[in-house]
Amino acid sequence: MREHAVVIAGGGPTGLMLAGELALAGIDVAIVERRASQELAGSRAGGLHARTLEVLDQRGIADRFVSEGQRHPVVHVHPMPLDLSDFPTRHNYTLALWQNHIERILAEWVGELGVPIYRGRDVTGFAQDDSGVDVTLSDGELLRAQYLVGCDGGRSLVRKTAGIDFPGFDPTTSWLIAEAQMAEEPTLGFHHDAVGIHGIGKIEDGRGLRLVLTERQLRSSEPDLSDVREALIAIYGSDFGIHSPGWISRFTDTTRQADAYRERRVLLAGDAAHVHPPMGGQGLNIGVQDAVNLGWKLAQVVKGIAPDGLLDSYHTERHPIGARVLRNTMAQVALRRTDDRSKALDEFVRELLSMDEPRKRFAAVLSGLDIRYDLGGGHPLLGRRMPDLDLVTADGPTHAFALLHQARPVLLNFGGPGSTDIAGWTDRIQLVDAKYGGEWELPAIGTVAAPTAVLVRPDGYVAWVGEQTHAGLTEAQAKWFGAPA
Repeated sequence: MREHAVVIAGGGPTGLMLAGELALAGIDVAIVERRASQELAGSRAGGLHARTLEVLDQRGIADRFVSEGQRHPVVHVHPMPLDLSDFPTRHNYTLALWQNHIERILAEWVGELGVPIYRGRDVTGFAQDDSGVDVTLSDGELLRAQYLVGCDGGRSLVRKTAGIDFPGFDPTTSWLIAEAQMAEEPTLGFHHDAVGIHGIGKIEDGRGLRLVLTERQLRSSEPDLSDVREALIAIYGSDFGIHSPGWISRFTDTTRQADAYRERRVLLAGDAAHVHPPMGGQGLNIGVQDAVNLGWKLAQVVKGIAPDGLLDSYHTERHPIGARVLRNTMAQVALRRTDDRSKALDEFVRELLSMDEPRKRFAAVLSGLDIRYDLGGGHPLLGRRMPDLDLVTADGPTHAFALLHQARPVLLNFGGPGSTDIAGWTDRIQLVDAKYGGEWELPAIGTVAAPTAVLVRPDGYVAWVGEQTHAGLTEAQAKWFGAPA
């Protein structure tokens, strides 16, 4: 039986990101992935939102993705474009990049960090006790881990075996998605009819077409080419001689969320914890952000730095974020309906979002830039993302995210050298004396008062704010980073 501190079931974007986070912290982590390689059938998710790009920037790898994608200065709400270009972030755009490329780049990073991947195998069962989890693989091999994390998708075996309920809403609508060749040239772009919205576009290599078709009747079975032909004829009056499909899939507006993200030594992240229709392109993004919230907490617990109870904050913080995404995707499905009442609602929402304040608020929600964890009252920065400020330090100019590349917390002191003390936590927290002369601005919030110090967690969120006082700093350090040495 081989042993690892953490075993991750599933090597998609969420599992890869979590593995990278744990490896940066020096944790012995391994991934179990059913695919024999990182190859992915079809394009799947289509891009990265601003906050996810910031998260990747915090680890020094954002440029790897940006160099291969296309920037679009908007997010979409059915399918209204909401401008991000005036947002105070280095990544005030959505990056169009298909999931197969996102996974490839993440897998390369995880490979550089030396994470082993058990490929061509599934987790088929597990049993947990007070000290760990025995994990059974599909080839009969057994692994022993202190913790098991299910990143194994919406049909998660880990979630089901752990006995975690998955309440939500059954599907009302289904869509076909396919990548194939066509003998005849179809009309490209969007097409609206009484059923819904359909689209056909060219694949990037120019050798095929990608189509998304709203189905007249709800279906949930695995589709084939005959289903696509039937739908094309019903919508366009022709199947355009479609042939040689590279990928055919069906998705619905099923909306469900795990009622617990943790069951003792088993945790869930990504689609294993929440599924929803893909409107707004949020699923992959919140999965990656789940991983970044969980990774540093799990690392500290494994190392014995923090008590096991720190893992409860993962559910407390991320479950409301998932619930909000479920609500806004359900709303976008409703806005796509073509009956007269839904059209009236659509016109109302369009008018609302054409105004500047609602535009900023909803664009911040869709991009993930407005996330605030409930860490109590006080300064508006508390619980929000740390802005990526251009700083001047004793080592020269830098920017805030560069200080997070190793996934370590940092206390930024703006009150002058020696004015802040982290005695007892110097082995865990970086203390950086810094200067910044500009305004502190938050997306959709605006300018906020400049603090004299901020404690930033490894996930980039502010855990404490100093305003001419150190009150509460010792408590915040102990809460998030364990008792003093």
